[in-house]
Amino acid sequence: MDEGFFIFFIHSQIKNYKHMKVKNNIAISDSGFVFNPSTGESFSVNPISKQIMEWMSEGKSDDEVIDLVVENYATDKDTIEKDLYDFIELLKSYQLVEEIKE
Repeated sequence: MDEGFFIFFIHSQIKNYKHMKVKNNIAISDSGFVFNPSTGESFSVNPISKQIMEWMSEGKSDDEVIDLVVENYATDKDTIEKDLYDFIELLKSYQLVEEIKE
C-alpha cells in the first residue's frame, strides 16, 4: 500500500472522532491527580496530559488542542494528532469525557 495513501486514510479515520470534552464533575488537581466522583476512581496524569485535559475542559476543539500542544511543546502535528486521539480513547474508556453536542 502506498505510504501517502495510508497516512491519508489514517488521518481521515481520526477526523471521524466526535469532539470530546472532560466531564464537568471530573476534578483535576494542580499536581495531576484526576478524580471521577461517579465511579470513585482516581488517576495520575503527567503535566502535558493535565494541560490537554484542562484545554478540553475549556471546550477547546481537537484541532485547537493539537495546535496548542505543537505551539507549547517540542513535538510535531502528526505525532500529537495520533497521540491525542489515543489519549481521548483512554479517557473515554475511564468515563472521563463526553461528546459535545453541536
